[in-house]
Amino acid sequence: MLKLPDYPWDAMGPYRELAQQHRDGIVNLSIGTPVDPTPDVVQQALIDAADAPGYPTTHGTPALREAVAQWYSRRRGVVSLEPGAVMPTIGSKELVAWLPTLLGLGAGDIVAYPRIAYPTYEMGAVLAGAEGVPIDDLHTLDPPTLNRVKLIWLNSPGNPTGEVLGADRLAAVVELARRIGAVVASDECYAELGWEAAEVPSILDPRVCGDNHDNLLSVYSVSKQSNLAGYRAAFAAGSPELIANLVNTRKHAGMIMPAPVQAALEAAVSDDAHVDVQREIYRRRRAVLKPALEEYGLTVEHSEAGLYLWCRDSAPEPADTWDLVQRMAQHGILVGPGVFYGGAGQGHIRVALTATDERIEAAARRLSSSSEAGMPG
Repeated sequence: MLKLPDYPWDAMGPYRELAQQHRDGIVNLSIGTPVDPTPDVVQQALIDAADAPGYPTTHGTPALREAVAQWYSRRRGVVSLEPGAVMPTIGSKELVAWLPTLLGLGAGDIVAYPRIAYPTYEMGAVLAGAEGVPIDDLHTLDPPTLNRVKLIWLNSPGNPTGEVLGADRLAAVVELARRIGAVVASDECYAELGWEAAEVPSILDPRVCGDNHDNLLSVYSVSKQSNLAGYRAAFAAGSPELIANLVNTRKHAGMIMPAPVQAALEAAVSDDAHVDVQREIYRRRRAVLKPALEEYGLTVEHSEAGLYLWCRDSAPEPADTWDLVQRMAQHGILVGPGVFYGGAGQGHIRVALTATDERIEAAARRLSSSSEAGMPG
């Protein structure tokens, strides 16, 4: 039996209970789950496709794949993506967790991912029986180890840091990966939420990979841009050969996005207006929360894009992660511990923008006043 570590978020129980005692209620900024309504255009597409008696297609409808290819061209600067090189997935976490297994990785193979990273990259390696290696610069590996790297995960904009990788950095990884024969999978699900970044390049951008998508996958979710986390609607695109093999494997495994959700996903990527509206909502919330965190005595690092503010204590002797989590909970604010994203996240917390305007403003007032008022003695 495969024995996985306990789910890290289960450790948040005591801090949640403390935050809930605040007289004005908890402000939960720990998990990036959307709280705003699902756009009408997407809901209507789901309703219109509700009569779905037959089995859906694993590869996605031609209309969906065409819509995704057009989205990459229109929104991501990708000019040579064929609709056949697109595949819907049941949320992006599912693909992140199972990609090493679907690629046939196992003992002796290495899955590389950022030192501060979404923990599912590591879990994907564990599930496949491969070795997960957190590393930011693959060039520092010795040749025998480097040659065992079979999958390289990139995440830009990053979760939890909000860091954006420029085209030159992405291109350097692609060049190295092609030299050693590794697949590069780029998790880009926050790409539509750029704040201080001049641009957010895709791994499929011609400046990064030329006109050749071999061994490259771009992974994207509309959960954040379109408030669709409950639909589990995402996709991967890139190498035609990789996509064909993944589609075949997923057919055998029954990994199929329901037909109504495929229709909803097509609507989501075909309509830019609702994305622009949602981006401005998050921009407004960020403009309220970021200065309040800084006034409270925290330094916000990176965070140039995405749904989070990556913070550390500005004091001469900075508090560790759990001290910060405790301090925030005393103000009725629940945040994400940096150590959940690897040992390099020690001393940091992740603060999400995914709360209502009223709750974001409540958090800002509490932080700006630096008052413990409202908490029990």
